[in-house]
Amino acid sequence: MIRVLVAEDQSAVRSGLVLILRSAPDVEVVGEATDGEQAVALARELRPDLVLMDVQMPRLDGVSATRQVVAEGLADVLVLTTFDLDEYVFGALRAGAAGFLLKNAEARELVEAVRTVARGEGIVAPAVTRRLIAEFAAGPVREAKTAPAALDTLTRREREVLSCLGQGLSNAGIADRLDLAEGTVKTHVSRLLGKLGLRSRVQAAVLAQELGI
Repeated sequence: MIRVLVAEDQSAVRSGLVLILRSAPDVEVVGEATDGEQAVALARELRPDLVLMDVQMPRLDGVSATRQVVAEGLADVLVLTTFDLDEYVFGALRAGAAGFLLKNAEARELVEAVRTVARGEGIVAPAVTRRLIAEFAAGPVREAKTAPAALDTLTRREREVLSCLGQGLSNAGIADRLDLAEGTVKTHVSRLLGKLGLRSRVQAAVLAQELGI
């Protein structure tokens, strides 16, 4: 079972998300939070596999909550956002969010996004990912300043995997492209994230795009 904590301040939206998730046989909603502070507190208490996090919430915004959850290693975070990307989403990226999902996503897309992140594949909602990468790379914040030196620590295969991440490929897609087992791909992704000091596949995808890898 995938244990999920839902953090959303609008009660109607939150109820709808919970209803959809509970309809999936492999997903268990273990808690509901109405603001960022409660989301962090419940993540510490319940230790879910994943937090479905709205970015705009009272008391503590979703970005700050994501930063705390990720920094403490409490759970992966799947961010809920509108299609109009703003500083909140970029902040969530830098905070280590594992993926992004549109608020108007259909029920099946929500469930599949949760499953995707739970498998360790943080790039979801392709439309969001493509725009996120493009806008982040063109923005004022450039996290790739020290990247060239860090890239020297990567093996040839890790650089190939990084390139695939930049193209938005899933583990299965990378495995097929490079003729590797999915388990091997996961290992390469984990190692390259550690070497580059990144917190998520989304950050790795942005880096690959920025450097033209």
